[in-house]
Amino acid sequence: MSLSDKNFSFVMHCGEMGSRWGFNRTIGQMCGLLIITKNPMTANQIAESLSISRGNVSMGIKELQSWQLIKVQHIPGDRKEYYAPAGDIWDMANRVFEERKKREVEPTLSLLRDNLLDTASNEDELYAQKQMGEIHNLLETVTKWSSELQRLTPEQLNKLMKLGSGIGKVIDLKDKIFKKE
Repeated sequence: MSLSDKNFSFVMHCGEMGSRWGFNRTIGQMCGLLIITKNPMTANQIAESLSISRGNVSMGIKELQSWQLIKVQHIPGDRKEYYAPAGDIWDMANRVFEERKKREVEPTLSLLRDNLLDTASNEDELYAQKQMGEIHNLLETVTKWSSELQRLTPEQLNKLMKLGSGIGKVIDLKDKIFKKE
């Protein structure tokens, strides 16, 4: 399958972004390709489109399946497996956030909790624990907030994001109102 220049540019960009999302370039490219391709693709079609080996595609498929970002589809009368995105863009974004939380945030919170439970033996450790406590509280707050966001429908998320800087104005207004009382 041949990609237009615009589509190829997007897929390559997804590859570059892959490392920032938590997976390698090839997996990012595969994810981008499947997202913008109307019909499900076979592993051979993916390999051909990205000019990568079939083995590389197989490893990428396993990784994308472990992230629950793609699903296998079968076409009646065809023995090949076809791959497509597992849900819409919002579903996929939620899965990436959830997986990154499991891989990155939860181990960090666990380490911070362990360190905060230990008694500081000197002034430096006491200061370090204070800083770690702030990091812990920030991560806990972000984790709770992101969990709440994941419960919203895509329509509700769109409305929330469109509020943008308006949220800051509402908070400022609330602070002014309650300070006067």
